[in-house]
Amino acid sequence: MSESKSIANIIKGRAIPVTGNDIDTDRIIPARFLRCVTFEGLGEQVFRDERYDIEGLQKDHPFNEEKYSGGSILIVNSNFGCGSSREHAPQAIMRYGIRGIIGESFAEIFAGNCTSLGIPVLTGKASAIQQLQKQAERYPETVFSLSIDEKSVVYNGKKVVLEMSDSARTALLGGTWDTLDVLLKNREAIEKVHSGLPYVTNFNN
Repeated sequence: MSESKSIANIIKGRAIPVTGNDIDTDRIIPARFLRCVTFEGLGEQVFRDERYDIEGLQKDHPFNEEKYSGGSILIVNSNFGCGSSREHAPQAIMRYGIRGIIGESFAEIFAGNCTSLGIPVLTGKASAIQQLQKQAERYPETVFSLSIDEKSVVYNGKKVVLEMSDSARTALLGGTWDTLDVLLKNREAIEKVHSGLPYVTNFNN
């Protein structure tokens, strides 16, 4: 069996706090951008209508603030990613440069789509998440260290315990999060099993 790719256990970076509950996928990436043939360029449009008015002028939004530029960890509140199941939302977030997301809770399909892209999604108590957001707001230079293995985030010597789906954690650490990649790397073994199935052989004959 070929060795599968895995993501780094530790993700270090500055954070972008986006406050508010029930932020849905239409707000993350407006429906008009779903007509794209590929996901290229979606990163530039993430939170488009939250960040710009109809004339293209900037609104007050964390993704527009220079102090959060280059942030790679997104900190959100409850039920983030609710709404439609479109993959475009996590694709846009990933292509913007986000490598990990911490929040109070996530829509199940959104969290699954994130895992399929190699983006770890971890949850914590509301009070803990809000404290992390306040830290990022007041001290945007803070570097957060997000551990998938330990299910925690550390900053300034403080450790916050988080939760994560066991299946997602195993997939990310073991390199089996990318289903297509796993299938391609095990193509010979799959074809061997396929060729030995009597109903397949009889059908081909």
